[in-house]
Amino acid sequence: MNKKVIFITQTAVMLALLIGAQFATRGFSTFVTGSLVNMILLVSTFLIGRSSGLVVALLSPPLAFLAGIGPAFIQIIPFMAVGNAILVLIASLVSKYMTKGSIKDIVFATAGLIVAATAKMAFLWVALVLIALPMIPGLNERQIAMISAAFSWPQGVTASIGAMLAMTIVPLLKRALKK
Repeated sequence: MNKKVIFITQTAVMLALLIGAQFATRGFSTFVTGSLVNMILLVSTFLIGRSSGLVVALLSPPLAFLAGIGPAFIQIIPFMAVGNAILVLIASLVSKYMTKGSIKDIVFATAGLIVAATAKMAFLWVALVLIALPMIPGLNERQIAMISAAFSWPQGVTASIGAMLAMTIVPLLKRALKK
């Protein structure tokens, strides 16, 4: 089968899984939904490749918004997309270490994913909370406080949990897909 068709199909499946996970967990804590979203971004990156991870990272926030399950304010979408892309880009640098199995490789992959999660959190906090939010017209103090709380340290926690989940299931998925 054509490699381009396989890439598009696999990426579409990951995007559908991400949107489905958001629908299924919309009444749950941000920690549940955010962790699943980050896990799917990373699984896309590790199983299919950086390009797939970036497509899912960039398309998921606007699609979630259009489906009524994403951010409440359209102005936040570009920041979420870039934050997701930062996670994917940094994680893609350590993807080759994900299934090697040695302690050294696991430690290296873990350190890289911690850096990726921290970079995503730092970007969202600085770019969205400190710079953009005060400039978005029509937001009241309560809305700013709510958005600020969601896009600070919880982003680091959910990205880290998503990374741990991805590190756990990617080797299993790779083995299963070889059979």
